[in-house]
Amino acid sequence: MKMVLLTALGVGGATIFGSLIGFAFKNISHKFSDIVLSFAAGVMLSAAIIGLILPSLEYGGEGKLLVTIAGIFAGAVCLNIIDKVVPHLHRLVGSDIEDHRSTNLDKVLLFVAAIAIHNLPEGIAAGVSFGTEDVSQALMIAFGIALQNIPEGMVIIGPMLAAGVTPRKTFACAMVTGLIEVAGTLIGYWAVNIASAILPFALAFAGGTMLYVISDEMIPETHAHSNETGATYALLVGFCVMLASDVLLG
Repeated sequence: MKMVLLTALGVGGATIFGSLIGFAFKNISHKFSDIVLSFAAGVMLSAAIIGLILPSLEYGGEGKLLVTIAGIFAGAVCLNIIDKVVPHLHRLVGSDIEDHRSTNLDKVLLFVAAIAIHNLPEGIAAGVSFGTEDVSQALMIAFGIALQNIPEGMVIIGPMLAAGVTPRKTFACAMVTGLIEVAGTLIGYWAVNIASAILPFALAFAGGTMLYVISDEMIPETHAHSNETGATYALLVGFCVMLASDVLLG
């Protein structure tokens, strides 16, 4: 449990760490943030397959393939519904929020709320991964999610400051988005421990949410600023780093 709590704090703390970078460097280039986000996408893609979807098949019983497929689609549909209600980064960052000239506070707060809401299922994915009792794999999944949270934390800061929000309140909002991910991690862990029978479906569900985030949010965002080649190779590096870690750590 101590490891899970520390991991939850690390995953949520990554958003806060990113926000501190956002305060220090308000005009971070897209080239840098896109490379970090693409690397995280590669790690998450590998983690979703190796650490969640394949174990879902391994822990499943009769009808395990159907359970895994159902879990994947359930996770994707869940995020899709959330995305319809509260659009995430690639819908909102493409507006005038991106260049920090926006003074529309409502739009900025919607932007922050979107990140916060999307952080909950991502945190659940990190928590569910501990249900397999493969700590090294669970930590790598959490690492990938945490990497994604750093640029998310970075992009929160500029728009809020430009909209007239005080630095203290801006940091408080960033902290709340991170704490929601901490809560999600603990919820995911407790859920699979209370009802171990749901573990195969829960693993696949978590994998589906991660695949959705990668395809619908991370890749479009990293390919939106004329840096497609660098982003693609960063994704491949991230995927291979996770793959190598899985093999070497056994």
